[in-house]
Amino acid sequence: MQLPKPLLEQLDSYYRGFWEALPQIFLALVFLILTWLAVHAVRFGISRIFSTGRLRRSLGEVLQMIASVGLWFAGTLIAVTIAFPTVTPGKALTALGLGSVAIGFAFKDIFENFVAGIMLLLREPFRLDDFIECDGIEGQVKRISVRETKIRKTDGQMVIVPNAMLLKQPVHVLTNTDLRRTTIICGVAYGENVDDARDVIIEAVRKVDSVRNDIRDVEIFAHAFNDSSVDFEVTWWTGSKPIDIRRSRDQVIAAVKRALDDAGVEIPFPYRTLTFNGDVPIRGPSHNESANASNTIQPA
Repeated sequence: MQLPKPLLEQLDSYYRGFWEALPQIFLALVFLILTWLAVHAVRFGISRIFSTGRLRRSLGEVLQMIASVGLWFAGTLIAVTIAFPTVTPGKALTALGLGSVAIGFAFKDIFENFVAGIMLLLREPFRLDDFIECDGIEGQVKRISVRETKIRKTDGQMVIVPNAMLLKQPVHVLTNTDLRRTTIICGVAYGENVDDARDVIIEAVRKVDSVRNDIRDVEIFAHAFNDSSVDFEVTWWTGSKPIDIRRSRDQVIAAVKRALDDAGVEIPFPYRTLTFNGDVPIRGPSHNESANASNTIQPA
């Protein structure tokens, strides 16, 4: 079956056009290979700079990616103009500009997290191994990339947080300094001397090893009249990590309890008094009921 003459002429023009453009295509491929070598050289150089200096590895990865994208973009644009001389850089940029609008809408979230990641790495509001809290997520920062941040919670779970969330939401950097303040509420009975109880508590807290009273002294204030006690607000400074807070709180509570017991100061438990308008008959406990019931009901 013989092909139509117009189709044969068209195929022949394509064939001759390919062989005429082959040298330019070869030069374009050579230029792309040179671009590839340049990208690897730049990435290697950035990696060496960030590995030998005291610089952030995550920021180095971002710079590597930005440099790679920029070099590949410029190299591809030049290679296209070499292979197809009729395609000028202006025309290519116009086509890319029109296409980038659609790409921008399609990958809006990805670009948003990418820009947020770059801003986080440049501004450095927190670093690797910092403990942070954001939108109910609390843990240690293990990795910051250009799209996401990996946070290891105190219970061992790994949470992958989009960088845009860390940029938009308030972030509490718990280990921004070496010290954090922690507070407990301690109550003593109404029959105790408030000043004596305060002295016992503050001396007990000062003797705890994890309490940094050499930097900032322990503070204690009468806080409130509770149902069965006068409450004290006890505040001290200790390490900023969550384990430091928990360990110090445990030691302080144990020390205060021992000190109050040794001083004979009562730590009350809740009392409840029930009153009635008239006499209430009381039936004694049966054989099957608990013998340790201690509630006493008195007439008003």
